[in-house]
Amino acid sequence: MLIGILLLLISCNKNDTVSTTDLTFIGLSKSTSTYSGKQAAEYFELLCTFSKTTAGFFPPQVARAYGYVGITGYEAVFNGIPNATSLSNPLNGLGADLLPKADKTKAYNWALAYNAATAEIIRKMFLQALSKINAASLDSLVKSYSNRLSVGEDSNVILRSIQFGKDIAGAIYTYSTTDGGDLSYLDPFQLPYTKPTDSAAWVPTSAIQNPVSPKWGNNRPFLIQNVSTTQPSSPIPFSTGVNSEFYSQALLVNNQVKMNSAEQIEITKYWADDPFNTFTPTGHTFGILSQILQENRASLEKSVIGFAKLSIAENDAFICCWKGKYQYNLIRPVSYIKKYINPAFTTVIGTPPFPAYTSGHSCEMGAGSKIFISLFANENGDYTFTDYSQLKYGLSVRNYTNFNSMADECAKSRLYGGLHYPMDNDKGLQVGRAIGNNVNTIIILPSNIH
Repeated sequence: MLIGILLLLISCNKNDTVSTTDLTFIGLSKSTSTYSGKQAAEYFELLCTFSKTTAGFFPPQVARAYGYVGITGYEAVFNGIPNATSLSNPLNGLGADLLPKADKTKAYNWALAYNAATAEIIRKMFLQALSKINAASLDSLVKSYSNRLSVGEDSNVILRSIQFGKDIAGAIYTYSTTDGGDLSYLDPFQLPYTKPTDSAAWVPTSAIQNPVSPKWGNNRPFLIQNVSTTQPSSPIPFSTGVNSEFYSQALLVNNQVKMNSAEQIEITKYWADDPFNTFTPTGHTFGILSQILQENRASLEKSVIGFAKLSIAENDAFICCWKGKYQYNLIRPVSYIKKYINPAFTTVIGTPPFPAYTSGHSCEMGAGSKIFISLFANENGDYTFTDYSQLKYGLSVRNYTNFNSMADECAKSRLYGGLHYPMDNDKGLQVGRAIGNNVNTIIILPSNIH
């Protein structure tokens, strides 16, 4: 057996084509699956806090930050996952030559690599806005895991693993700076921007007079197909005629708000996910994923795969959705209803500062639901769980038996709140689910994971 292993190592040195399965099982490194996924969950929990407490991190900026953190974590450890490959090929603009390579003749501690990579990319995603308190929290977490994971480990393995993780993070950050959203939290309104002034166009609905990130739809997606093949059809033609289809959409919103049940109001507030008050829509979706992974005692292997898939889907969902929003610049229901139907109309919660069509919540949760199904459920989406993620914001828990119905509820919450026309939600779900399907089919990742 020893002779066989030596021959294999010699062969690796000659042709550098050893597979990840070989790396894991020839005894050089422990596989990624031997480490707990709790580490990843704690970093994404910290990311939620950073997003909530950092100025300029509106929903698009948050989704982007999660996106790069997710793919960085995966790239730092995929060499320890049997049959896994780098994301450098499917991801738009991320060539294999841009990423450092692990030395296939030496051992790594993949959890240490993840620790270093994730901490480093989080720092870079909040580069010019990371508060002292948040920086201290990040330093504390990375030090805690570094100390625990280094116990009994060879000093060379420790240094090699940490450096590899930092190198991966540096390369991914360099890649991120060319996507169109670099440092966007410093200028989330992307001024100067001239707002359309026709009757169908968005008008401010709060003290914020400029819409958020009007050029976000021009950003580079992780998957080209998530923008090129998923754009919705045009919204129902604008009209103020009382017999028009558009008027009917607005009237339905007005009547829904008047007839809301206590549970529908609860649902509205549950899915509000307002930036700076909560962890935003993306943060809520990641919170659900993190909770389910922990309930299943997922390894670092399954966690990084799950977070990577959701990261790609969420980032691209906001790019795609924002592209449509500013293509059509559609007036919000509250503005239309007050002018043409009911001057006394009020929404259940505040209307966010950007156009209506399509719904961002519907799009991102539509995408997220497809990732959840790929990880935990059958094609019907059946999965029973309780979402505890909103307890920290003073809300109660909600119970679900199906990921598709959960996404439907999230979308309907925007109708119950008076924030979106039905078509915004329906088309948003359609776009999001198409994006999630793209991620599941184009990104080929190991599925037999625990």
